[in-house]
Amino acid sequence: MKIFYFSQNWYWLVIMAVVCYFIGCFNFASLISRKKNRDIKTIGSGNPGTMNMTREFGFKIGFLTFFCDALKGGIPALVAYFLFKDYVFENTVVLASDFMRYFCGVFVVIGHIFPVTMKFKGGKGIASTLGLFWISLACENPWWLLIGFAFLWTIVLYIYLTEWGSMGSLFGVTGFSITQMVLFFLKYAKTPFNAYTVWIYLMIFAINILTWTAHHKNIKRLFAGEEHRTSFKKIAKKHQNNK
Repeated sequence: MKIFYFSQNWYWLVIMAVVCYFIGCFNFASLISRKKNRDIKTIGSGNPGTMNMTREFGFKIGFLTFFCDALKGGIPALVAYFLFKDYVFENTVVLASDFMRYFCGVFVVIGHIFPVTMKFKGGKGIASTLGLFWISLACENPWWLLIGFAFLWTIVLYIYLTEWGSMGSLFGVTGFSITQMVLFFLKYAKTPFNAYTVWIYLMIFAINILTWTAHHKNIKRLFAGEEHRTSFKKIAKKHQNNK
């Protein structure tokens, strides 16, 4: 293993923060909806994300949006893994790739939710966050490609049965987060409170805060009994009638 000296390589964090933020700013929902001669920010809930795209354009477009946004969160993490997988931080056993994956992820999510290109009014970061966790977990164990896929379908099933789209999405993010933190805790059990591991936990926690805060209106409506239902049956019927 090579040594990553923070004092000598801090500029990597600056470069990745800027690049990942602007990657996050690229909104696929807006791009796809414009190809359909509509603006997703002015229809439905106005949110430029997977759920609103699914309601307004159907499952195929919704899946395309989710897939693109998930790649937006996953690919920077994958690149960070391969760039730093052979490095450990100075005087620790903490892999630099474990830290860098989530460092990139935080800034992608910030860019998605607060894009300078959209006057800081973007999506809610769910698809990008799910993609980030899915790919990050698979970097350590390829089996997570299948496990994560199954977990994503569990989220879909929850939304199908309960019709609570926002809560299903948030539970998915939280479930992935807890899983990753437990795995990191077991991995670094001998030094669980090393400064770098603590920062990794804090970044994962920050991603949760960002996504939950982005859904604060949904949560308020949910407690008030006013949250809009996400009925897959109604969506399918709506777009079948429009054909």
